[in-house]
Amino acid sequence: METALFSAASLFHGADDSDDDRDEMEVGAEGKKEALEYVERAHEFPGMKLSVREFSSHELNANLLWPGTFSFAAWLVKNQSILDGQRVLELGSGTGALAIYLRKSFGVDITTSDYDDKDIEENIAYSCRANKLDVQADVKQYDNLVKTVYFLLKEYKKSSEKAGCSTITDKSGTQVPAKSPMFLISWRRRIGKDQSLFFTRCEDAGLEVRHLGDLVYLIRIKS
Repeated sequence: METALFSAASLFHGADDSDDDRDEMEVGAEGKKEALEYVERAHEFPGMKLSVREFSSHELNANLLWPGTFSFAAWLVKNQSILDGQRVLELGSGTGALAIYLRKSFGVDITTSDYDDKDIEENIAYSCRANKLDVQADVKQYDNLVKTVYFLLKEYKKSSEKAGCSTITDKSGTQVPAKSPMFLISWRRRIGKDQSLFFTRCEDAGLEVRHLGDLVYLIRIKS
């Protein structure tokens, strides 16, 4: 499993997120950061328990494991056929817990990504090792999530691994074709107006956005 190619995290900071909520790791009077504090906890995922080390607070929003991780994991268990034979890039990985779960549960070839920040990178690697996973680290950061998603979808080249198409049942009971390449996002953040702004920009860029239910969205190139 690889870590941290680039970041989408700046998109998820909502206007109502106060500095007190986000950044207790303040810069001192002499310009030096206080030492980071961690908490390592066991979390119950579908079918297994994982040990995840979390920041008590971090200025770049890779803090405690957020509740949407578990609901997204449960959704992916129900729709795991879309992961078969695929390589997955996770944007905004935070603690890396979801990637660790997918790797251990389904053997998914997955790459995590977040801010270009050494502490975040090392923390994801720590949790990988705690759960007996090898990790290859490579940190880069891109500024524009919409352009990045469009580029990845547009430049995707089919391999001979799996050419089929599975289906996903959306919130209305409709069968939605799930054909590679596609981008799945679980949207459970305090992001205010950024939510509609992000999806509008996706559509303006030539991407189709579909709500599948449980705040899980599918994004792909418009046909």
